Amino acid sequence: MTLTVYGIPNCDTVKKARVWLESQGLAYDFHDYKKLGADADQLKAWCAALGWEQVLNRAGTTFRKLPDADKVGLDEARAIALMLDQPSMIKRPIVEHSGGVLAGFKPDVWAGVLG
Repeated sequence: MTLTVYGIPNCDTVKKARVWLESQGLAYDFHDYKKLGADADQLKAWCAALGWEQVLNRAGTTFRKLPDADKVGLDEARAIALMLDQPSMIKRPIVEHSGGVLAGFKPDVWAGVLG
């Protein structure tokens, strides 16, 4: 199974996810949003698979610091534009695997899907 993990290396959740993958003996490629950015087509595919609400990280400080006008009336197109402009707003980690896409680190879900 080919795995690609998308995230920011200093994110605590990404660190936990990477440790979990390594402890399970699962090899993966890592895509650093900060260095490599995000791809519009990929974001659209993730939103189609999971829903943009699952891909957009509303809990992070980057989103919370947005002006209220940018938060009101969000739809998929606006959410994707925000995530492209500031990849820190993408939920972390995102994992692409042969069976689909996962957003966020949930060890029990990951074990069922990736294990």
